[in-house]
Amino acid sequence: MKARLAGLAAMTLAAATATAALAEYPERSITMVIPYGAGGATDISARTMAEPIGSLVPEPVVMINRTGAGGATGSVSVKNADPDGYTMLFARVGSHTVNPAMKATLPYTLDDFDFVGVYEINPVACAVRTDSDIASMEDLVAKVKAEPGRISYSSSGVGSLLHLAGAMVLKSFGVEKPLEQAVHIPMKGGGAAATAVLSGTASFICTNSSALASFVSNQQLKPLMVTTAEPVEGFDAPSAASLGHPELEQLVGWTGIAGPAGIPEEVAEAWRGWLAEVVADEAFVNAMEARGSVIRLMDPAESNAFIRGQYEVFRKLVDDLGMRIE
Repeated sequence: MKARLAGLAAMTLAAATATAALAEYPERSITMVIPYGAGGATDISARTMAEPIGSLVPEPVVMINRTGAGGATGSVSVKNADPDGYTMLFARVGSHTVNPAMKATLPYTLDDFDFVGVYEINPVACAVRTDSDIASMEDLVAKVKAEPGRISYSSSGVGSLLHLAGAMVLKSFGVEKPLEQAVHIPMKGGGAAATAVLSGTASFICTNSSALASFVSNQQLKPLMVTTAEPVEGFDAPSAASLGHPELEQLVGWTGIAGPAGIPEEVAEAWRGWLAEVVADEAFVNAMEARGSVIRLMDPAESNAFIRGQYEVFRKLVDDLGMRIE
């Protein structure tokens, strides 16, 4: 009986300690690292979340852009931070599925992070300037084949989703050697990549709908296709499936919250609660959906399965395209 009472007392003390720890986090400001530049899909998602998350977290939430190496620079800074919940990351498809699939010497693996939850899915849209003589995917592919080396596409950097997306789309539409027949122009972030098409530096771009939404609504860029089974609101363009390429539905972006591996469970629990409230915020959802995003909160187990599944898909594509960077 004494042993049993002692055990119950220990369990009660442990529960009380965990509750106290949860109540104590956060005790100071939290740094949220955005591993891409201003204006890109990751930055847009983070900045849209800033207001609702700021009203939920009892201490300041500081958004910082740490750009470079296709999202690797910012990701490494979080990997190397103390796993105490005070340095967290807006993990992204480029930084955590495309980068690991493409770069053999990447200074981190998926195991270096604890994923709190994926909360956003983005279809990919391919677009050109509104005044371009390219009016359809058929036109684009015909030009790439007829003028090899003259048509270019922009990306947010080598090893980014945009880098892979341009090549993957062309290959799916029958361009045998997309890396030779089209020129890849890496930029510093998704916003700069979209601007490159607007300025005429690049011929086209395949990027997340959220990064293109303002350019499309302002009639500066013209979408040619979206990688969904159904058309995307605000994008007057056919779906990949309707063009006979349902395999391109695998080409989607996502955003989630991650910390360094080993963050305490009470920190992860706090973030799961905050994210659940954010995705229930009508203003946040409306703002994200207006940019073509799909709001879907995944728990840690589902997030890990989704991220690793995408990694396997992209790793095979990288092998097929010969895009691995040693």
